[in-house]
Amino acid sequence: MIIQSHRGPYRVAFGTPFAGLDAVQPNTAVIVDRRVAELYAKPLATVLATPTTLLIEATEAHKSLERMPEYALHLINSGLKRDWTLVAIGGGIIQDIVCFLAATLLRGLPWRFYPTTLLAQADSCIGSKSSINVGKFKNQLGTFTPPTDIHVSTGVLKTLAEGDVRSGLGEVIKVHVISGWDDVNALSRDYPRLQADPALLEQYVRRSLEIKRLRIEADEFDQGPRLVLNYGHTFGHAIESATAYAVPHGIGVTIGMDFANFVSWKFGLIDRATFDTLHALTFANYGPSGPVVIPEAAFFSALSRDKKNRAGDVALVLLRRPGDVFLDRYPNDERFKDICREFLARVATRAS
Repeated sequence: MIIQSHRGPYRVAFGTPFAGLDAVQPNTAVIVDRRVAELYAKPLATVLATPTTLLIEATEAHKSLERMPEYALHLINSGLKRDWTLVAIGGGIIQDIVCFLAATLLRGLPWRFYPTTLLAQADSCIGSKSSINVGKFKNQLGTFTPPTDIHVSTGVLKTLAEGDVRSGLGEVIKVHVISGWDDVNALSRDYPRLQADPALLEQYVRRSLEIKRLRIEADEFDQGPRLVLNYGHTFGHAIESATAYAVPHGIGVTIGMDFANFVSWKFGLIDRATFDTLHALTFANYGPSGPVVIPEAAFFSALSRDKKNRAGDVALVLLRRPGDVFLDRYPNDERFKDICREFLARVATRAS
């Protein structure tokens, strides 16, 4: 798969885990999720024995501006020059760190990515975006810096916890709803088999990237068509923040999609049958996590801080039907807040 970007095309290749890493090329520095290094010590033995390799804990605290000098100094002390390439092995946090370093060190370095989570493989690995945290504020500094190539192997997903797989499936559901009814119906049919069938899961990773590719190539810098990829994210980010990130990102997005669909129904944009069909799919993904208690005041506070908001209105990605997802602004009034309170009560009691 070839993705077009402002820096030229880059490639997504599907294959065996860690293809091409049996030998580390000169002028290469590899940054690895420490947990991945532990799980795959044997296939990554050459990488891990290389002095330029850097292991990082994949936590939000390590994806902060305050930690970047530590990583930069490791690379500089390793002899970093402008003809070097950075390699990222891990999920979205490692991707954000390496992409940010590649964009800023020595005014720009090429980088490659081996995504090891379903969320990264099916969503974040393409699109050029990276973000890091500043203090308590999440994803405030970032760039659009695509990798030169991406190596996807669903074989590494077998070591993920079941909840982490469902977190990744949240982004799969998102793009399938954005695509239309045919993709929704196919995913609804196959969803129960995805975790037990690696070949089927790889098909859905490919399809997810194909759907996303159309949006990011049309709008790489988030100015128009790409904004619909925020479906589920406005509510999802507020849920993550309000629960102090106890809700994983992909699960937050899944609840956020159900939330957006609920608001769309209450606003008269979709009928009850459409809501029920989509709810069955989203609830299948987040329901196993159990009831989710979302503090109301913290939720509304986080929602009001969304960077897409303007002049007291909230920017929401809603839908008229699968395949017709759109962004618009709505008054942050009591009617809207009452609908939100009704939904928060539903998820707190695990309403199926």
